[in-house]
Amino acid sequence: MAKGNALQAMLDRAKVAAEPVMPATPAPAPKAEPAGEKAPAAARRGTKLIGGHFAPEVSTQLRIIAAEEGATVQSLLAEALDDLFVKKGKGRVAGKGV
Repeated sequence: MAKGNALQAMLDRAKVAAEPVMPATPAPAPKAEPAGEKAPAAARRGTKLIGGHFAPEVSTQLRIIAAEEGATVQSLLAEALDDLFVKKGKGRVAGKGV
């Protein structure tokens, strides 16, 4: 019966080792900054986000053109907006901050 006791002892130790050990007190959650209070990145100061929802193919095609031209999506969007402004009789302003 000694073998049974040794086997049971080994199983008991394995079970205890496999159980997660919970800390006595939970770690405090990191403080989340309220929305809108986070300082903007230096490159984004003085700018506004403009966005839209498009089909995934639009994003893919835009990224392909950017890669082919060695440009950024941001610069291509600025170019496209400036072209739209000229077409509508307005001045080019989007490319100034890029």
